[in-house]
Amino acid sequence: MDPVIIVGAGPVGLTLALALARQDVPSVVLDENPGKDEPRLARTVVLGEDTAALVERLTGVPLDAIGSRWAGWRSMRRKQVMREITFDDADPAPLHVAQHVLTGALRAALTEERLVKIAVDHRLDAVEQEPSGVTAHTRGPSGTWWRGSYLVGCDGPRSTVRKLQDIRFPGRTAVERHAVAALRGELPWDGHALLHRMPPWRTSGPSAGEVTARPLPDGVWRLDWLLPPGKDLVTPDLLVSRVRETLAGWHGGSTPAYELLDTGVHTVHHRLARRWRVGRVFLAGDAAHLLGAFGTQGLEEGLRDADNLAWKLAAAWHHGGHAALLDSYQTERRAAVAARLRAADQVLPLLRGGGGIRAYVPGAARGHDALLTDGHLGRGPLGDPGSYADSPLAPGPLEGEVPVDTAPGAPVADVRVTAEDGSFVQLRDRLGRGALLVVLIAPGTGVWERKHWMSAGLMPRLAAAVTALPHPTELLVAESYPGAAAHTVLLVRPDGRLVTALSGVRPADLYAAAEAAVGGAAERAETEAGARSAAG
Repeated sequence: MDPVIIVGAGPVGLTLALALARQDVPSVVLDENPGKDEPRLARTVVLGEDTAALVERLTGVPLDAIGSRWAGWRSMRRKQVMREITFDDADPAPLHVAQHVLTGALRAALTEERLVKIAVDHRLDAVEQEPSGVTAHTRGPSGTWWRGSYLVGCDGPRSTVRKLQDIRFPGRTAVERHAVAALRGELPWDGHALLHRMPPWRTSGPSAGEVTARPLPDGVWRLDWLLPPGKDLVTPDLLVSRVRETLAGWHGGSTPAYELLDTGVHTVHHRLARRWRVGRVFLAGDAAHLLGAFGTQGLEEGLRDADNLAWKLAAAWHHGGHAALLDSYQTERRAAVAARLRAADQVLPLLRGGGGIRAYVPGAARGHDALLTDGHLGRGPLGDPGSYADSPLAPGPLEGEVPVDTAPGAPVADVRVTAEDGSFVQLRDRLGRGALLVVLIAPGTGVWERKHWMSAGLMPRLAAAVTALPHPTELLVAESYPGAAAHTVLLVRPDGRLVTALSGVRPADLYAAAEAAVGGAAERAETEAGARSAAG
């Protein structure tokens, strides 16, 4: 079968190529550039637990070695500390990494992948579809036609793929603008990220009042200043003045020594493509959505797109069909991003309104700070990974379903599990292989004689039920899981989303949930509805 064509060699396109290769699906990545990434320390990304684990799993690179995990978070208003958070194993810090470093790690991993071909200096200019595949034409020094099974546009905000498919991209332009600087120096909050609203050295003007500092490795910091509305030019002199003024304010009035490494202006747009799938053509990343008014998590949603789409394309590539499974990509991912955009659009006027009666409501400042902190740290409606609770892949009511601390459709907790070969691994290490995961919660299994564990307790009956499932499945055992009682059975999708939790071994419920998770139930329902319509 023909490879998947991926248009765009940014982090989302490269992540998708690696995720497909891990599931034995070949791909061709069309890169309109020469294949090199310009180092830009003022262009960084913040990754939460799920996306950091995804990149680390795909690249094999410990991301702590190339990024910074903050020791804590501090919020200030004028001279008052509003909130302090110290991160630990129970409340892990997000990962802050320069985007070109992240892209470099992905590119390095791809050099070892025989299933991925990267074609540089190839700019897409035509796409043709037919029932059996898709054909793309590129121009450049060696422009040519490319034949693929599917095509995914990961080609950014000005996506050629989106335009060729005539997909609308409505939304708002220039929701916010930030001046950005990367510098090397010492700040008073070693290893802690900082949000400072209404700093005392700036006393007038709209938005005179917000600067964020986030540490990177090697003593480097990224500083962001919220700019007032409008299109006023941010000159180098103005940016240097902001840097010196801010550092002096944080150091008691005198500007300490620092090295300015990079600068820029970050403009936030909020847009959402009307469709994310047209036949065999899909959109992902900035080609499908633009967001990011809080923090630097815009790329995170693109990585989640790639994770969601990869296993569904792999299932279709290997087994054929799966129309309902492929349709679920748009349904799940578009709803998740739309929820974040709605939350941001509701909150921004409140936070940026510049006073009014809300400013005098007791507790309003702390409430605003909590909302901003959630956005920056990837929590709450402004930053949480979201859930696919309303997915067409969610099973119907199951007699044996029980609640655990993870809601159906949300990312699973990363607990230690015993694999079928008897080895101890982390649950997230087993994701992204195209298989469903069945996890039995069995306290005390850590001391089992591991070579005999498949024949112990409930395992023989559960193993028989797993063998009968309609999709490749791996069986795992965990000593515990948050909120789960002993003998709870979890069903987990290849992208780490919980399908259901069942009380004990229930083969019929497990089969129904697995069938729904891979689109079989939705596809059967559509077929039956079509048959009824034709009969009527």
